[in-house]
Amino acid sequence: MRAAFIDAKQELAIREVETPETPDGHVRIRVEYVGICGSDLHYYFEGANGEYAVREPLIPGHEMSGVIDDDPSGTWAAGTPVTIHPARFGHAEPGIEDEPHLWPGGSYLGSASTWPHTQGAMSDYLLVRTDMVRPLPPTLSTRRAVLAEPLAVGLHAATRAGDLTGARVLVSGAGPIGLLTAVAARARGAAEVVVSDVLEAPLARATALGADAVIRVGVDELPANSFDVVFECSGATPAISAAGSAVRRRGTVVQVGMVPNEPRPINLAPFISKEVALLGTFRFKDEVDEAIRVLDAHPEVETVITHVLPLDEVEAAFGVARDSSVSSKAVVALAAEKPSDKPSDKE
Repeated sequence: MRAAFIDAKQELAIREVETPETPDGHVRIRVEYVGICGSDLHYYFEGANGEYAVREPLIPGHEMSGVIDDDPSGTWAAGTPVTIHPARFGHAEPGIEDEPHLWPGGSYLGSASTWPHTQGAMSDYLLVRTDMVRPLPPTLSTRRAVLAEPLAVGLHAATRAGDLTGARVLVSGAGPIGLLTAVAARARGAAEVVVSDVLEAPLARATALGADAVIRVGVDELPANSFDVVFECSGATPAISAAGSAVRRRGTVVQVGMVPNEPRPINLAPFISKEVALLGTFRFKDEVDEAIRVLDAHPEVETVITHVLPLDEVEAAFGVARDSSVSSKAVVALAAEKPSDKPSDKE
């Protein structure tokens, strides 16, 4: 089978490797689509994602969809469309017994945080534990289902914020995670969703996806004390300070965008004087199941996918994914696209 390997900074190769056998308790998936995430971009362009450096060839990818190829248990027939929960949880600790995504000792597909690295999904076939598999409803294409993992990230951020019914929400950053967090906020009952970004193109995508208003940072004024909840999805230091200004008194800021593990200057004064709740959010717990339902009910969310390139153009796919002025979610196709997977004009 073919697999894409990040060998080091800006070193990416497709190689033939042996197709894995399927041990008990696992299934083999024939991969159809793999989304390129921010962490994948860091591994390729910088050779590391934060403190986790690529120390051996790494197959990237944790946003995936495909079909069952082999299931020794007989739970799923060959050809069943699926996506996955890409985490293998570690061991529980006191105080977080019900939060397995925070347990230490776990792993995540396509991650250099473990040794050996946890290989990802950008290959023709993928072995996963049976409990990681999520079958798709018949009305949800595998193309759209590749968004289940990043949408689950947005839904978990919404979980952290609490009840959003009737809330006025600001999403800071209109990249793929920001757009999907806006979708999540709406799905959870937000009455108004405003999206901000420094670039016009991502804001146009937010408008097309149903944002009530957009704010171009540096051009439009960001209203102060106006939002019940701010989802900060850019990870940019000035945006975190701006979130503190934009949120109302006793409001909530959820930091969704990842930031480097180093000191950064942030203005905390508004957080203190307004008694703002500043919350972290990390991956997700079980929201991938809700993400599948939301994607099934809202085909328009597929517009977050702007580029689908074949595996033999994977380097170009990474380049496109890096440039938010031209792309939102870039996806690598491992198999030829089926007519049923391509979005129709009616959606």
